[in-house]
Amino acid sequence: MVGTERHIAERIFHDQQACQRAESFRIGAAQLTFAQEWYLDHETWVRFAFGQLGELRGRHVLDYGCGHGMAAVTMARAGALVTACDLSPGYVHEARQRALANGVAVECVVANGEELPFAAATFDAIWGHAILHHLDLVKAGRELRRVLKPGGVAVLCEPWGGNPLLRFARAMLPYPGKHRTADEQPLTARDLQPLRKLFGHMELYGFQLLGMIRRLGHWPQLLRVLDGIDTQLLNRWPSLKNWCRYMVIVLRLC
Repeated sequence: MVGTERHIAERIFHDQQACQRAESFRIGAAQLTFAQEWYLDHETWVRFAFGQLGELRGRHVLDYGCGHGMAAVTMARAGALVTACDLSPGYVHEARQRALANGVAVECVVANGEELPFAAATFDAIWGHAILHHLDLVKAGRELRRVLKPGGVAVLCEPWGGNPLLRFARAMLPYPGKHRTADEQPLTARDLQPLRKLFGHMELYGFQLLGMIRRLGHWPQLLRVLDGIDTQLLNRWPSLKNWCRYMVIVLRLC
């Protein structure tokens, strides 16, 4: 499935997700508001990844594939001038409502991540969470580079496919949030080659090596221990990041 057919399938899938969220949450102000600290700490990589964006106050920032809009609200709370875009009108609606409920200004736009409707050199920074693995990275990379200002940074957090045991588990084991579109697959180092060529400067940070077992259950004390071990292992042997569940990708346009 390529081109327009793939985009239509992605939009339908995520519109259905957004609709299910709206029905299950009965979305109103109470369901749309959230604590900043909770969002930054709800996954192990989020606070670190936001730190890679640098100072946000007064800067123009794109939430690329905004989904539910929590990242957009978080950046707006930090003083950024935020534009949020997504292929799914349903998710763009939720992001817009979430911004209103939290009292921040976010421009929300329906847009294809491979054909962004923004002028060149519009944004100082770009944030993306679980978006690249839905896209053609040659097309998406060109658009990210085009809309990013010289000296800008793009921080993209993605499920990672370098661990064959994890690939097997993803395919065979049941776990919450497993549903996905037919074309999406976790990224690998090979997939990132177009981005490396386009930007030149790329940094990769792995998260959840042993801590990936959190996808199978909730064991707070055990996970704190495993996350601490992960930090020590990855600091000592950075190449182990290829076996992690998630990767933070930092691109800088010099």
